[in-house]
Amino acid sequence: MSKTPDTEHEVDTTGHVWDGIEEYNNPLPRWWLWTFYATIAWGIIYTIAYPAWPLIERATPGLLGYSTRAEVADEIATVNERNAGLTERLASVELAALGDDPELMNFAVNGGAAIFRANCSQCHGSGAAGVQAAGYPNLLDDDWLWGGTIDEIAYTVTHGIRNEQSPDTHWSEMPAFGEILAEEEIASVVQYVLQLSGQDHDAGLASTGETLYLEQCSACHGDAGMGDTFQGAPNLVDAIWLYGGDPETLTETITYSRFGVMPAWAEEWRPGQGLTEAEINAVAAYVHQLGGGE
Repeated sequence: MSKTPDTEHEVDTTGHVWDGIEEYNNPLPRWWLWTFYATIAWGIIYTIAYPAWPLIERATPGLLGYSTRAEVADEIATVNERNAGLTERLASVELAALGDDPELMNFAVNGGAAIFRANCSQCHGSGAAGVQAAGYPNLLDDDWLWGGTIDEIAYTVTHGIRNEQSPDTHWSEMPAFGEILAEEEIASVVQYVLQLSGQDHDAGLASTGETLYLEQCSACHGDAGMGDTFQGAPNLVDAIWLYGGDPETLTETITYSRFGVMPAWAEEWRPGQGLTEAEINAVAAYVHQLGGGE
């Protein structure tokens, strides 16, 4: 079948020809072009009026001076102003009695959760379960190196552990027994610690290790291995281990020791980056109510 071309209504061509194919000259509708030009004009006006073009250190501010950061800061300031009374009470509350004030307790726990996620979850995990391989404590269990009452938690958050910021930081240091005991002596102590914690062990080596343990380790961990929160000495009898309780990890711990550090979070020790008294009390309340606090 064929059709005779309608030459009367044929659209002019652009004059371009490719392999015998001609291009019709069909311009875009005027309304479409004007809409397109309007969007270009709007884009230019927008980039002049509002922050838009990135520079080396900051973006162009825009003639209107609009800032999303300032808008958020205003919203935060408004919320802080509304909560000023609760914040003031939280900063001076007796933490042990915080549970007697449901309104303040709810405010503290919700605020503390946000503070924990922003500042503590990087080490302790978003769910506060810690990371054993790295020596970050699990805050959900009942094993607390420096005490797990709400006041003790607040003190630890304030001053940290083994840091150079606060003079009142928790401080203890386990000797590297690899420089004190022979390898076979360390092996026997490991077997005794396994016995203390109810794990499979070599009874003969554990008997030898008991004597060494009482001579070298009991001053901190106690004769029965129950630990001492005043010194931050771990309880060796329970099934909770900061770095791991298998023979290989225990051998490494006894040989080289451990020296975990936690920063002091009080504003006094971290100017411009630290936490206020109310924020410390809030995060202490949050951690304590997770279930592991004493």
